[in-house]
Order: sequence, then structure tokens, then C-alpha cells
Amino acid sequence: MNISILIVDDSPLTQSQLSDIFIEAGCQIVDQVTDGISAARIYKKNKDKIDLVTLDITLPGKDGVEVLKEIMAFDPSAKVIMVSAMGKDQIIQECLQVGARNFITKPFNKDKILAILSYVTK
Repeated sequence: MNISILIVDDSPLTQSQLSDIFIEAGCQIVDQVTDGISAARIYKKNKDKIDLVTLDITLPGKDGVEVLKEIMAFDPSAKVIMVSAMGKDQIIQECLQVGARNFITKPFNKDKILAILSYVTK
């Protein structure tokens, strides 16, 4: 898969896990950021180089829902996959209504992530 991805998560472990899965699948990691303010700024600056954003819900500075709204207002065609821990179903539903294409939950299932990646980037 020749897909360029921006990973947004405040956990270095999560960033590393996602990065490893995506790189193994042939994707390119454009950047990895740990806060919502940087995420929105980097997306806006590099929109043409980013095919997909993985966006954690819980972030310092600006939470993932706010970042999603900002990205979708800037680029309604943006492809964003939300990342969350189990039990955040209500927030996930809100994100899907705002424009997120899908979501993945921690702990990660590599096969499920790759299936979602393939589906979202068709």
C-alpha cells in the first residue's frame, strides 16, 4: 500500500505499534505528533502529502474530537481513523458523525487495522 500517514497519539508505545504495522504494510509515515494543536497545524501544512490520519481521542492541548472537527472543516475529504481505548463508544459515534472514516481500538489487532486501512483508502 502506497499510503502516507500522519500518526497522532500522545503515547510513544502506540505511535511505535502503529508505525510498525503501517511500515510493514508498505505505508510511509509522514510524521508522528503527540498533541492536538500540532496535529491540526501539521495536517493543514502538509495536506497534499497526507493520505490518512490516525487520531487518538485523548490528547493534550486539544482532544481528538476537536482536532477532527478542525481537520474536517479545513478538508471535508480528509481520511481520518480515530484511535481509542475500549469503552468510548459514544465519543466514537460522535466522531463518525463529524466525518471520521472508521476507528481502531486499543489493544491493537494488526489484521483488523490492515483491513480498515485497505477499506478507508480505496
